[in-house]
Amino acid sequence: MNDALGWVTPEFAHPVRRIAGRDVDFRRSIAVMAVVNRTPDSFYDRGATFGLDAAVAAGRRAIEQGAAWIDVGGAKFGPGPAIPVAEEIDRVVPVVAALAGAGAALSVDTFHAEVAAAAIAAGADVINDTTGVHDPALAEVVADSDATLVITHSRAEPRQWFPRPQYDDVVGEIAAFLERRTALAVAHGVPEERIVLDPGHDLNKNTRHSLELTRRFGELTRLGFPLVAAVSNKDFIGESLDRPRDARLAGSIAAAVFCVAQGARVLRMHNVAESVDAARMVEAIMGWREPAHLAHNMVDGPNPEP
Repeated sequence: MNDALGWVTPEFAHPVRRIAGRDVDFRRSIAVMAVVNRTPDSFYDRGATFGLDAAVAAGRRAIEQGAAWIDVGGAKFGPGPAIPVAEEIDRVVPVVAALAGAGAALSVDTFHAEVAAAAIAAGADVINDTTGVHDPALAEVVADSDATLVITHSRAEPRQWFPRPQYDDVVGEIAAFLERRTALAVAHGVPEERIVLDPGHDLNKNTRHSLELTRRFGELTRLGFPLVAAVSNKDFIGESLDRPRDARLAGSIAAAVFCVAQGARVLRMHNVAESVDAARMVEAIMGWREPAHLAHNMVDGPNPEP
């Protein structure tokens, strides 16, 4: 539903979700999902958190900065040689185990059912499948747990190149894909109230596609599920602004806030502190949360110095 200012209010089928032992009302809250990659070749940090100690420290720091979700990945989305399942488990499970109970929902970015099962056993609350349930066995693993499943739009086979993607209607085709894959997950036992959708900015999409997706993001709210905006430092931002990967923060925040105005409720971001501030500010503007404190023009005399 759009209001007079263009703000999109999603009509959730299940707005209140039980995630990591807490009730989350997506009608009035925005979750920041911090990215922690245990990969030597991640597109943004280039292996900065590949080491176990570095990954755990990054997760703890993100929680201190206000991240509600921590997304741990053991294999990048982009094309490349397959990571053996045992190696991917060795990368992600120790991070999940170390962060379990630290105060955030723990997500694992994987398309392997075996990795999902090991991660859930170690304490993961969310499985983030960037292949859109390429393997139905992953949905069955999630169904047999209390975990939430993030279903993401992409078109390539896992870890395979997808040259020059073409769409007749990028948002319409994303919506149709997500509807089909949601139905698949439900058929394999995942309840609708444990499904979140991600339209997959830049995943098998060029910059024009991702810009159109952002512009029309609100159309996806008709699907009735909470939506992830994974826009952080993506190439569509770099190409739009002519900025390298380490200079895309402002563009990332702008894209994230625009997506929130169009109905996004989970922001997958690398720069956690700035992203949390942006999310909390939007919540305050919308009246979903009170200001942290009140002082300005609240005293009988000059305002105190900051």
